[in-house]
Amino acid sequence: MPRHARLDAPGTLHHVVIRGIERGSIVEDDQDRKNFVSRLGNLAQETETLIYAWSLMTNHAHILLRSGPSGLPKFMRRLLTGHSVTYNHRYHRSGHLFQNRYLSVVCDEDAYFRELVRYIHLNPLRAGLVRTLSELDSYPWSGHAVLMGRVKHEWQGREYVLSWFGKAVGEARRAYLRYMEEGVSQGRRPDLVGGG
Repeated sequence: MPRHARLDAPGTLHHVVIRGIERGSIVEDDQDRKNFVSRLGNLAQETETLIYAWSLMTNHAHILLRSGPSGLPKFMRRLLTGHSVTYNHRYHRSGHLFQNRYLSVVCDEDAYFRELVRYIHLNPLRAGLVRTLSELDSYPWSGHAVLMGRVKHEWQGREYVLSWFGKAVGEARRAYLRYMEEGVSQGRRPDLVGGG
């Protein structure tokens, strides 16, 4: 049965989830993580894709983005193919690295934007990659550290995200942190992975 075309137009807000094949790793160490994040940022700037939230885990990744003029499929094809080629070359392997196609959920910005930013950025805490919210502030493999001003990525829409929480940066950051704290106890949110 043929695949259905993805719903996309330039400027569409997507929650994208990519998973390793058979739940396998998509990164092994910090060099792999740096390569993935660097590729994500370079492609975002090149294709005018706006990245608002992201979290790179061991065997999957979440990205909240607004597609650029060339659309989501081209952006994702370049991101995943480039990462796969680099990963396979480094580890002397061949074949698929990612499970099927990536999942992309078109999101209603007004209803889900803040929820998705929180859900995506809390992933490392829920998975035990960091133990506390204050540790997450400096965790380099998530967009949360960018919002907290601890990591700098020019390609991440920090100002836009913080504008959802307040007018001045300090005020917005404090409101965002309170919002994150409220979300810690919510646990997993299946409604944000498939129903945004």
